[in-house]
Amino acid sequence: MIAMFATPEFWIGLLKIIWVNLLLSGDNAVVIALAARSLPHKQQKQAIFWGSGAAIILRIILTVFAVALLSLPWLKIVGGLLLIWIGVQLLVPDEGGEDVASSDNLMVAIRTILVADLVMSLDNVIGVAAAAETAPGDAKLILLILGLGISIPIIIFGSTIVLHLMERWPVIITFGGGLLGWIAGEMMVTDPVVADWVHEHVQWLHSYYVSAIVGAVVVVIIGTVLAKRSPATGVEVE
Repeated sequence: MIAMFATPEFWIGLLKIIWVNLLLSGDNAVVIALAARSLPHKQQKQAIFWGSGAAIILRIILTVFAVALLSLPWLKIVGGLLLIWIGVQLLVPDEGGEDVASSDNLMVAIRTILVADLVMSLDNVIGVAAAAETAPGDAKLILLILGLGISIPIIIFGSTIVLHLMERWPVIITFGGGLLGWIAGEMMVTDPVVADWVHEHVQWLHSYYVSAIVGAVVVVIIGTVLAKRSPATGVEVE
């Protein structure tokens, strides 16, 4: 157990999980704030604490299931393609805000936070599960709990800072999109359907991070092109 913490793979995996979760949870942080905005100040803190706490527990459970499912044939390929799509969407400006109803009732606000967070957490679950997939086998569960446990409180209590940093330095989001593509490329070549063929014929595709680099480049290029053509940037789509 102690030796596991001394491996660079463990710490790289932990950093990936925290980074991916921070990038993909900005919208969740906004939902939390919107749902609790009509409560008295004291109850706002209670709504954020209990609503987010329940969402964290359920998200960990969903992510553990996602990691288990990624061992099935084709799911890593499908998950990788979905992760590339999520990475591209991350780079395209959002054209509208979230329509989230607030409430002056504590329990209703908590329920709103919980439901909204779960509905919007598909990208988080896929991204975090994929990041954990590249970690040592016996460390995945510990990495998931640690990564989510560290990053989600940062989002809840420091969401304004996190969002401000992303707005001030958009390159952070670009690197994040590239990271999702990198993880997708790594993951798809290890799918049981293609893993043996890759190992026998094109091992360099995985050994030299070629697949990961290709995934990152694909996300950044497609995301950048779509961002320039998006109405949110002021450029008309042809």
